[in-house]
Amino acid sequence: MSAQGCTATPVLRERGQREVFCGLTSIVWLHRKMQDAFFLVVGSRTCAHLLQSAAGVMIFAEPRFGTAILDETDLAGLACAQDELDNVVTQLLSRRSDIRQLFLVGSCPSEVIKLDLEKAAERLSQQFAPRVRVINFSGSGIETTFTEGEDACLAAMVPTLPQSDAAQLLVAGALPDVVQDQMLGLLADMGLADVAVLPAARADDRVTVGPNTKVAMVQPFLGETLAALTRRGATHIAAPFPFGEEGSTAWLRAVARAFGVSDAVVDRVTEAPRARARRAVAQAAEVLSGKSVFFLPDSQLEIPLARFLTRECGMQAIEVGAPFIHSGLMAPDLALLEAGPVISEGQDVDLQLDRVRAARPDLTVCGLGLANPLEAEGLTTKWAIELVFTPVHFYEQAGDLAGLFSRPLRRRAILQREAAE
Repeated sequence: MSAQGCTATPVLRERGQREVFCGLTSIVWLHRKMQDAFFLVVGSRTCAHLLQSAAGVMIFAEPRFGTAILDETDLAGLACAQDELDNVVTQLLSRRSDIRQLFLVGSCPSEVIKLDLEKAAERLSQQFAPRVRVINFSGSGIETTFTEGEDACLAAMVPTLPQSDAAQLLVAGALPDVVQDQMLGLLADMGLADVAVLPAARADDRVTVGPNTKVAMVQPFLGETLAALTRRGATHIAAPFPFGEEGSTAWLRAVARAFGVSDAVVDRVTEAPRARARRAVAQAAEVLSGKSVFFLPDSQLEIPLARFLTRECGMQAIEVGAPFIHSGLMAPDLALLEAGPVISEGQDVDLQLDRVRAARPDLTVCGLGLANPLEAEGLTTKWAIELVFTPVHFYEQAGDLAGLFSRPLRRRAILQREAAE
């Protein structure tokens, strides 16, 4: 394998029709992560339907998101949308005393009519301070992909973080609680017990930033968040993303070295979970080994996932497409990804589908809108969005991550046997 992997591979950049969800989708996992936050989308009924269909029906508790509907009078400029928004927020906060953070989330309709949510957030923050902090970010699907909603949300939170000169570790990126607890447990066993996480579960959880803050990213799509933290003086710990045994170990080693913790300590702490991860991945690798995979751009997880599948599961990557490639975040994974696949950024969906049909990969990772048509053409697909909603980081989830890719191939094999009989 080349020492530089795919570092020097020319990137095929395409700018055409795209097939992705919008950033509002990120609210589905963010509202579960931040327990005292509420996400108020300023958008159309279509925005509301998207969130309802993506999140399902909340039966036992009120959801922490909603939509302030822009109707015809707002869109035509016949009503003062700012006054109407103030009324909606006042009613919401009077009814929900548990809200400590209110996010005003921009949408395609609110951005088209140039509704200034930044000023609205400033005005409402002054009105409801100190009980509620109001922040705005864009969840619009114009020229973005759905995971950028989290990036925009966290980046908007960074300017509100208190300043601190303390030497500290800040982990950026929303993880399921069970995965975050595992990560914090490993870091504590390595001697790093005082770790802040962005986003925090509650507004009162102390998350600070400053010139002695070192930032470790756990999600590959947080480029704007990293830029915002860097502007506050933080230093990025470059590392492969913690997918699979190899990626998790490399991530922990990079964090450990940044704080003077020896590799021997990392080896001792991770010996047992590494062994469990290898055994779990090996079961799925029996199906995946030798198979080809084609990533269409969707979630921005594509490059680290391709690294995991090729190095730990024995797959061959034909093309690895990502909506956007942040060189600072992706460099460690690109260096480990063996040279050979096409690396593409952006999308011209018709041209990419032509390449998929020509290559006939064993597995195509793509969005929901493309999966069914490709299945109808006899191709095996994996829904990319499931990789965002499923716990897949670090050791204990490594087998589940590999299983997400092996199951479609197992299903195809069963259907082919039944058809033959």
